[in-house]
Amino acid sequence: MKLIIASNNAHKVTEIKAILGDYYEQILSLRDAGIEIDVEEDADTFEGNALKKASEIFDAVDADAVLSDDSGLEVDALGGAPGVYSARYAGEGHDDAANNAKILENMKDVADEKRSCRFVSAVALVRKDKQPIVLRGTVEGMLLRAPQGENGFGYDPLFFYEPFNKSFAELTADEKNAVSHRKNALEALRAVLEQEK
Repeated sequence: MKLIIASNNAHKVTEIKAILGDYYEQILSLRDAGIEIDVEEDADTFEGNALKKASEIFDAVDADAVLSDDSGLEVDALGGAPGVYSARYAGEGHDDAANNAKILENMKDVADEKRSCRFVSAVALVRKDKQPIVLRGTVEGMLLRAPQGENGFGYDPLFFYEPFNKSFAELTADEKNAVSHRKNALEALRAVLEQEK
């Protein structure tokens, strides 16, 4: 059985292989599979984007299954923003630093105890002759007032994870992968696959 992951992120592929490796003999990134498809993620939910990406790629490839995820940051004081716009919060073509600067500016007057936020990951598994599986994983945190740490990417330097008393950008890759929103979503997916056995 062949699973194609709708990503070229090596860290993401490694994480998925670790959790789902015993369900598929072959797990390939888009690059590994020689696939170049750019799916426009224009849904208004993480689940909608993940399912759209997995479905479009599944229709274009020869594989038993395609797994996609869409993830981002939800800040309660901003009504759940940036949400599905996390990667382009500061506008198209802007980088992590610009996104982080914008969120800090928008949150500058918000009290420490009202800075709750979460990382969200929705995963979608599209398979031959079966209904798609779409699940969500989250991890709760607080938004810092300044970046902390050099690891990770995106909003990791601003995401304070209380159980470790560190930002996500201060965690090792192993520490982050053990508690991340993506891991929680993939573990939920694994539990569904276990039930199907």
